Amino acid sequence: MEGKKKIIRTENLSKRYGNHTAVDGLNLEITEGEVYGLLGPNGAGKTTTILMLLGLTEPTDGTVWVNDFNSTRDPIAVKRIVSYLPDNVGFYEDMTGRENLMYTARLNSIEDAEADKKIKSLAVRVGLAEYIDNKVATYSKGMRQRLGIADVLIKDPRIVIMDEPTFGIDPKGIGELLELIRELSEKDGRTVLVSSHHLHQMEKICDRVGIFVNGKLIASGPIDTLWKQVSHEQGHIVELRAEPDTRELGELIRNTGEAEEVLYDRGMYTVISKTDIRQKLVRSLSDNGFSLMHLRIRGGDLDDIYRRYFAREGVV
Repeated sequence: MEGKKKIIRTENLSKRYGNHTAVDGLNLEITEGEVYGLLGPNGAGKTTTILMLLGLTEPTDGTVWVNDFNSTRDPIAVKRIVSYLPDNVGFYEDMTGRENLMYTARLNSIEDAEADKKIKSLAVRVGLAEYIDNKVATYSKGMRQRLGIADVLIKDPRIVIMDEPTFGIDPKGIGELLELIRELSEKDGRTVLVSSHHLHQMEKICDRVGIFVNGKLIASGPIDTLWKQVSHEQGHIVELRAEPDTRELGELIRNTGEAEEVLYDRGMYTVISKTDIRQKLVRSLSDNGFSLMHLRIRGGDLDDIYRRYFAREGVV
């Protein structure tokens, strides 16, 4: 995305509530047309950041620009180009999906005739054409989220911000919803900011992600660059399986020099170290009568990044 506009920018953005710092010196840039995932556990400061981006809460320090508008000084201009889907989207239960969307259209000064066309098209796009005239009270959680996407698109925003959009949805619905989110960038050219703590879901749809914890953005970029950022050194992760799988095997692996962390799951050991210790492991296993069945070095995926950093910080 070289050369594209930085459509969302924050500079030393902070928000404090009394002695609690919810967001701490955030410097963030999001490029026009990308899907950016803001990842972190509950309480990390993701929602507070979103509220400041939207101009719904004022920062204690720092500045937010959305398409070059200052969110604090000109929140109305920001709201014209941004649509927001909160984690628990609310609709009028006794109204149909169509009626809810028409209500939103009128709030955005869209003529009824144009709104009718938009609603028909959006209902098909989000998979609600068959149910758009049913009352929202009859909708499942997944259907409500689909209606929520239609609702944020009714005013044709340049930027879509979603807070935990897959919360409470069944696996099939999650896959379909993720496809819809990705389409907003690939087909429409919209910028999408998604806040989530679901690593594998974001891995499927995001161009870049930021790891957010304790109010701080500790790494940001394409997923394949994050491991080096958060580990501070080019860490190595080795998968290992050997026989016999005994307690002595685990002790041997843990006592191998330079092994910083050893995890075990159903016969598979994961060894994290600052250097490549595969030769030491193979030699040690052979010298002690163990048969090596599997050995592979891998890069740090989001699971590795999350566990390594948040475990160190006492978050998980």
